[in-house]
Amino acid sequence: MNHARRTTLGIGATATAALVLAGCASEADTADAGGDDALTPVTLQLQWVAQAQFAGYYAAVDQGYYADAGLDVTIAEAGTDTVPIDVLAAGDADYAISWVPKVLGSIEQGTEVTNVAQVFERSGTLQIAMADSQISGPEDLAGKNVGSWGYGNEWELFAGMQAAGLDTTEDISLVQQAFDMNGFLAGDIDAAQAMTYNEYAQVLETVNPDTGELYQPDELVVIDWNEAGTAMLQDAIWADTARLADDEEYAETTVDFIKASLQGWAYVRDNPEEAADIVTAAGSTLGASHQLWQANEVNKLIWPSTSGVGTINADQWDQTVRIAMDTRNETGSTIITTEPPETAYTNEYVEEALAELTEDGVDVMGEEFAPVEVTLNEGGA
Repeated sequence: MNHARRTTLGIGATATAALVLAGCASEADTADAGGDDALTPVTLQLQWVAQAQFAGYYAAVDQGYYADAGLDVTIAEAGTDTVPIDVLAAGDADYAISWVPKVLGSIEQGTEVTNVAQVFERSGTLQIAMADSQISGPEDLAGKNVGSWGYGNEWELFAGMQAAGLDTTEDISLVQQAFDMNGFLAGDIDAAQAMTYNEYAQVLETVNPDTGELYQPDELVVIDWNEAGTAMLQDAIWADTARLADDEEYAETTVDFIKASLQGWAYVRDNPEEAADIVTAAGSTLGASHQLWQANEVNKLIWPSTSGVGTINADQWDQTVRIAMDTRNETGSTIITTEPPETAYTNEYVEEALAELTEDGVDVMGEEFAPVEVTLNEGGA
């Protein structure tokens, strides 16, 4: 059944609380009116600000998929101090987007959350170096200045170095990398962390002072952790474990939310240019070419899907858990010390959502997906 479209977007940390309150108030007003137009208020906590990394959720708002599912969704952006899983666990959001390895540590500390849809099937994390750096793989990072963001983003890097036989406490010089590529471009970092959809593009949007032209891919070396065998699962939809077990309405809403979200991601797959524009209209400050690059690269992390978009594949989950238990960072610490509980993930809700999408004629596999060609402009403009 189609519902009146009244979905709201969070556009900043200050506005988020007001939007949540507005969503609750509007839901109450609609419920008082009665009838089939009553929408269930839902808050989704992102792990960063509005950008095409989250294009599927913004597309689900813009295209009315959430409203069609009976949901009034508020998208809450994150700040530098926001921990999405903490927001979810505190009851200030109904669902949250976060990387699996980051959440595994929280679960071991007692946070009860469940991965209900693994949206990104592939890792977007790279380590990049200049072509003349004599670096071609993780084994070549020995003796180099290696950049790392930390904050739970470093584990694929450390797993890759360990797999290559490096002692990460002695063999490298670890550099605390800012969330930009300035240190790399200045020559202070030999190999820097970069996401395919963001920091890698930042380099390609920069003028090479030696040529006077933008940097080109053949001037860089890329270490891809998918190819190195140490990729870990990233963006997933997380739900409250106890509510799933005890609140039938929340469990039903979870299916509806996943279904509409995945429909949004199918829209991004088929309409990357329009999706980039949707995110820009939602308040993203990224330039037009960078935004489109991001939508295109994120699509590559999702499509084609091997088991149906959002499905948590056991082999990928097991690899992520194994790396989380066996990989030690520069302090000798691991993410977790024991296997996570069975409630850490489930395919129950995504399978129901996929069945409904398939019945509705939505392509949930994307076998014919092909990325578009994106021309980056200086500064991402």
